[in-house]
Amino acid sequence: MSRISRSRWLVLGVLSATMLMTVLDGSIVTVAMPAIQRDLGFAPAELSWTVNAYLIAYGGLLLLAGRLGDLIGRRAVFLAGNAVFAAASLLAGAATGPGMLIGARFLQGVGSAMASAVVLGILVTTFTDAGERAKAIGVFSFTGAAGASLGQVLGGVLTDTLGWNYIFLVNVPIGVVTIALVVRALPAERGLGLSAGADAVGALLVTAGLMLGIYAVVQIERYGLRSLWFGAVSLVLLAAFLVRQATARTPLMPLRILRSRAVAGANLVQVLTLGAMFAFQVMVALFMQQVLRYGAFDTGLAMLPAALSIAGVSLFVSPRLSTRFGARAVLLGGLVLLIGAMAWLTRVPADARYVTDLLPVMVLIMGGGLVLPALTALGMSGARSDDAGLVSGFFNTTQQVGMAVGVALLSTLAASRTEGLLAGGASEAVALTGGYRLAFTVSLILLVGAFVAAYVVLRRPRAGAEQAVELQPERV
Repeated sequence: MSRISRSRWLVLGVLSATMLMTVLDGSIVTVAMPAIQRDLGFAPAELSWTVNAYLIAYGGLLLLAGRLGDLIGRRAVFLAGNAVFAAASLLAGAATGPGMLIGARFLQGVGSAMASAVVLGILVTTFTDAGERAKAIGVFSFTGAAGASLGQVLGGVLTDTLGWNYIFLVNVPIGVVTIALVVRALPAERGLGLSAGADAVGALLVTAGLMLGIYAVVQIERYGLRSLWFGAVSLVLLAAFLVRQATARTPLMPLRILRSRAVAGANLVQVLTLGAMFAFQVMVALFMQQVLRYGAFDTGLAMLPAALSIAGVSLFVSPRLSTRFGARAVLLGGLVLLIGAMAWLTRVPADARYVTDLLPVMVLIMGGGLVLPALTALGMSGARSDDAGLVSGFFNTTQQVGMAVGVALLSTLAASRTEGLLAGGASEAVALTGGYRLAFTVSLILLVGAFVAAYVVLRRPRAGAEQAVELQPERV
């Protein structure tokens, strides 16, 4: 293997480690929340902000951070994001009160947004060969699946053995090593310059709109329909942002990226798919604990086949299939498997048996290992080299929006259905099961919609075309 090739795969290792750290941080804190509340004196209403503060900053800044990567250099934004994240993790680990921890979590979200927004842009401009890119995206998707699976387990282990502080402090050495490796492996680059997209008004509109939208979603369980007012204001701000981008001399987000069927279609499919699948992850875990009375460890063990199948397929199977059949065909095949898994869950009984009622779902969910890499390849395929950071940030933004909206929507529907069944005299187990079955049915509808969108919008490209970034000369 040549020195250049080794350097590329080292870059992939660094990018994957950052992805792993970001995904872990989104879930690892949840199991430590009781210990955090006890030690820092959080009021019950405040405790959720240890998660919400991170999500609002992360989801709200992804698009802006991605464009900044194109303007001032993706390497510079990636390094700065890792530095902010490591420093904020140190601050969070040393927190002595609720305000300090919430502020540190917000800064962690800022750092994560800066680093992860440009990750895919760096990846697709580093791996220009179609075969190598398929392998790289498979590895990258594997780390995301692994992080989602490891988060709660690792959080529990660290909290029980070392204390909740270490779920944050462990990020510090990882961040330092990552920065050192990036400096060594990733060459410096010249961005387009701020003059190519220094739209301060647009930046303010999109950041405020996304943050307010994420806030509306994460608060929907607390405020109910009142949170829709925040959502409405968010939509107004985002609409104003689009108008601004259509008229600004140097737009922050050139609307030409939305003219790409691959970019627009992949992001639409992603919102629908992840809205269903992230909610599935949450709902199935709750069903096993609240209805089947599994413990936390038993629930994690029961979901292990799903995590292993997704990770294995994304790492070993998806790259080969994408190279041979194309990302669109792989995406459609993966969605068929996910539709089958969700259809199976819509009939799950209150006295479900794991082997017959849940294990088939855990096997069929391997479709996620096909869908996620294919979506990544398609979502980045229409990016020009000078827009790769923006397209990467946009892709990550729709990912977060899909996950947040899916969980909020389906949780609300499940809770409403459960309350109605309880009022009608159903037992708790039957009522809860009825609520979850409604959520799984809506998830099935979302996945069918994703399949239709993928089939209609994502036209069949020429062989290998969906894997090739339009590497046009950068304007410097």
